[in-house]
Amino acid sequence: MISVSNLSLRYGKRVLFDEASIKFTPGNCYGVIGANGAGKSTFMKILSGEIEPTTGQVSITPGERLSVLSQNHFAFDAFPVLQTVMMGNKKLWDVMQQKDAIYAKADFTDADGIKAAELENIFAEMDGWNYESDAANMLSELGVKEEFHGKLMTELNGKEKVRVLLAQAILGNPDILLLDEPTNDLDVETIAWLENFLANFENIVIVVSHDRHFLDAVCTHIADIDFNKISLYTGNYMFWYESSQLALRQRSDQNKKMEDKRKELQDFVERFSANASKSKQATSRKKLLEKLVIDEIKPSTRKYPGIIFKAERDCGDQILNVENLSKISSEGATYFKDITFTMTKGDKIAILSKEHIAITSFFEILADDDQATSGTCTWGSTITKSYLPNENAKYFTEDQNLIDWLRQFSKDKDETYVRGFLGKMLFTGEESLKKSNVLSGGEKVRCMVSRMMLTNANCLILDEPTNHLDLESITAFNNALKDWKHTALFTSHDHEFMQTVANRIIEITPNGIIDKRMTYDEYIIDEGVKALKEKMYPKLAKVK
Repeated sequence: MISVSNLSLRYGKRVLFDEASIKFTPGNCYGVIGANGAGKSTFMKILSGEIEPTTGQVSITPGERLSVLSQNHFAFDAFPVLQTVMMGNKKLWDVMQQKDAIYAKADFTDADGIKAAELENIFAEMDGWNYESDAANMLSELGVKEEFHGKLMTELNGKEKVRVLLAQAILGNPDILLLDEPTNDLDVETIAWLENFLANFENIVIVVSHDRHFLDAVCTHIADIDFNKISLYTGNYMFWYESSQLALRQRSDQNKKMEDKRKELQDFVERFSANASKSKQATSRKKLLEKLVIDEIKPSTRKYPGIIFKAERDCGDQILNVENLSKISSEGATYFKDITFTMTKGDKIAILSKEHIAITSFFEILADDDQATSGTCTWGSTITKSYLPNENAKYFTEDQNLIDWLRQFSKDKDETYVRGFLGKMLFTGEESLKKSNVLSGGEKVRCMVSRMMLTNANCLILDEPTNHLDLESITAFNNALKDWKHTALFTSHDHEFMQTVANRIIEITPNGIIDKRMTYDEYIIDEGVKALKEKMYPKLAKVK
């Protein structure tokens, strides 16, 4: 067990936590949520001991091992991959080092023999003899091939390092597992493996993630950081979100009788509990929900941006025709070749690729920000497009406030009109006077969305729209695209976003495209698609 008592943390006048208390118990997975800047990652660092709180304490049951997913991808560059994984269990690793040091002695004494025997007993009790093979198996399951196990960490790319550090954190059945954004840079197969692993993990998991699908798959509880406190709720993220929204609607209806409110909440819990049968953690979660006290459900105090796309005109029959489109970089790298497809009315196409630069290059060509090496893309005469790029730094170089920044993209220069679009994205009052060249990543994306809403386009091109956004903004964006009746091309690492928006999937491969009219989840499991991928990716690495 790990418990937090009367936790406070202050940086000058800024207060992150004020007398916060919470307890985490075995057998549960806790998703830590909160708006950007609320202190999620800081809270994880306090739990791990990396940061000392101003007041209060963190207590761990004596003898229990806490393991943390390292955020420093360069910390182990001097060590071999397999050794890096084994170093995750510090106590066992120390025993191994002490043993090796004793056996390496030239003048081995009786005292050394006694000490070595003691260490061997400890080593055996900790299942040390299987530790190296367990580490190798874990790496293989996470998609790190055996040929990489002996290489130095510095020889691996970023995505491979993430897998090694994840293996380091979860190997050896730690009593408490802290995971801050564990799905970053993982492909869909590896995320699915991790979901299954955590669903069967019997100890404590505390996780921070912006991936709602992942939180829904693994969490039994939600720890919500808000107003410098931490509130604990039973259920996964979607249950927390929907129940808090229901409670918020009820609070706004002052005339609704208390008993009616209670009945509505009870019906909601029962419906959600029944749906839990689809979850990997169905049995435990259903029991938790059945024990839930209705009064525990409180309205969320979160603010959700108002993302509303309105098209000035409907799309005609001719949307987009792409023929034999290819792009080769100035260095000679082929991003894609011979892409041919026709976009039709109502298409919301998710674009996939194992190389994201291929998608970005493709979107830049469609948005007229770049030119193809060969081939054509022809837009219909009724189509107006709006592009949300993955990299937006070039839009934020001037020292101007947000009103002036957005005004330059608006036909209507009236300040009240422009402020309205900023307000929808939560830039109100003094926030709208911030300088555009000092914004955070999430603030820049929200500004770019304001700019998109001004265009009244009928085709949206979105390159990783959920990057840098908090869960509230991601949810609002997701809902806006679900309601969008026109056309869109997009890509995202957010599973829920892809599944609930796309009605067609196009994957860019080294040998052309795979084009299927189906949902994202259907695409992932479709046997025909898998067979196509084996042909289109000749050297496709299979994750066990």
